[in-house]
Amino acid sequence: QVQLVESGGGLVRPGGSLRLSCAASGTIFSINAMGWYRQAPGKQRELVADITGGDTTNYADSVKGRFTISIDNAKKMVYLQMNSLKPEDTAVYYCNADLTAAVTLGISREYYWGQGTQVTVSS
Repeated sequence: QVQLVESGGGLVRPGGSLRLSCAASGTIFSINAMGWYRQAPGKQRELVADITGGDTTNYADSVKGRFTISIDNAKKMVYLQMNSLKPEDTAVYYCNADLTAAVTLGISREYYWGQGTQVTVSS
């Protein structure tokens, strides 16, 4: 079974930095894309950034120039370097992966989610 496990969240002051990591485990044949979403209280989950296995990146306008997504295909990990953090970045951050992996009935391409990690930006 595929699992995504996030780490690196926490409390940081405005202007500070955090680095989120997400590790994918299981019998994974290919990484089509991985990304980060976030959900603040009372708001819908939104895309923060994503990256294909070929390193094509996409960012939400609100984080461009401050956040950087990267992928290590060999380690099956995706990272989100977050700089110049603002209070409005406070949210639960979720890792998402578009993977081709072994499943109970064979091989399937599916989307997977991590359990989320809290990022709080506050003075």
